[in-house]
Amino acid sequence: MENPFFKNIEKKTGVNMAEVLKLANSLQNANFKDEKTVREVIQKVSRIANKPVPKDMENKIVESIVKDGKKLDMNTISDMINNKK
Repeated sequence: MENPFFKNIEKKTGVNMAEVLKLANSLQNANFKDEKTVREVIQKVSRIANKPVPKDMENKIVESIVKDGKKLDMNTISDMINNKK
């Protein structure tokens, strides 16, 4: 990641952009109706963002995505983690 834009984001957020891009690529063919897949994605986002997700929050996110059909993308997961509702 020699792109100055990404380096600037990394410096400001502490988030490794290579990991974010790797995760984004893995999401393209993921089955979001599969609970295990959704849990793995949540855990990866949590690790990349360095924000632990309590088990009850993880369960709510999984239910929202798998059972309720909520759209899954980085913003959705990030919002759920940050809002902890």
